Amino acid sequence: MKIDISGIGNPLVDILVYVEDEFIEAHGLKKGVMHLIDDDRRKILLDHVKDKNPEYQAGGSCPNTMAALAMLGIKSALAGAIGNDELGALYEEKITDRGVRSFLTHTKSPTGTSIILITPDKERTMNTHLSACRDFRTEDLPVDILKSSSIFYFTGYMWDTENQKEATRRAIEIAKQSGARVVFDVADPMAVERYKEDFLTLIERDADIVLANRKEAELLTGENVEDAVRALNGLCGTAVVKNGDCDTLIGCNGGIYQIPCFKSNVKDTTGAGDNFAAGFLYGLMKKFDIELCGTAAAFVAAKTIEKIGAQAPDDIRACTEEMLEKRGCVDPATPHSGPGPGGAADA
Repeated sequence: MKIDISGIGNPLVDILVYVEDEFIEAHGLKKGVMHLIDDDRRKILLDHVKDKNPEYQAGGSCPNTMAALAMLGIKSALAGAIGNDELGALYEEKITDRGVRSFLTHTKSPTGTSIILITPDKERTMNTHLSACRDFRTEDLPVDILKSSSIFYFTGYMWDTENQKEATRRAIEIAKQSGARVVFDVADPMAVERYKEDFLTLIERDADIVLANRKEAELLTGENVEDAVRALNGLCGTAVVKNGDCDTLIGCNGGIYQIPCFKSNVKDTTGAGDNFAAGFLYGLMKKFDIELCGTAAAFVAAKTIEKIGAQAPDDIRACTEEMLEKRGCVDPATPHSGPGPGGAADA
């Protein structure tokens, strides 16, 4: 089976619930913050929201990226660990419905969840219980799929347990041996603070392309954002740094490119980074030049934040192709001239 892009990530059932501010205060939560919770806390919150018409979505950072890619017409596959339970079955059904090939393994732990409490001001307070996600091991890797993929994608969230690290390192080896490009999304400033040296080694030794936001890039390098892009590009072929509502900066083969962001009617910024990555990876598969890859990424992110939820909108492929056509890319599969991201792998 030929897959364009394979990813390993933490599959989380997003449970979206609309609550009043008093609910946040009553449960001693810090509004707008992501809390890592234990099983007891998870059970309490689930019990207290069950009568509030919660909405269930297939979430998780890498899974969101793989889902957006599938919706853009790219053949994507996801590996990770879910529970052998009702939520696990729900997750697999929803991620498959998005068009992602599922290579999820089932464990005895409950499926990971993120209980997302949305207050009237649209602020999100997340309560994440990783659970089964942490069980993923080397023996769970879909080796044949990794070997058949053109790109292997993973995030810093896979550095949570030693077995997850070991599995990801082995997946990188398989991908590199098969000639696939390795794309590393740093994903989280807290992960950088915990695993900075590991991440710098990964970027220099293994990654063809690294994605980070401004804060992550500055934490990794100790430099301001412009110098951080140059420093990261010195470690790998392409460094992509998202800069909020400012221009994205991309360092590629020693050159620095500024990619303007798209204006949007912001409703919810959750998932913007995940879907930015999907847009960039989409550009890679279409063999776009570096600037058009960045433009596709910025566009997909902008469309994502115009809706509630971390998933890309259902019409994202049509919207993206329309945008590209307006920019002179009549056939999105037609390669563009100019420097390509990832160095020699584009040759």
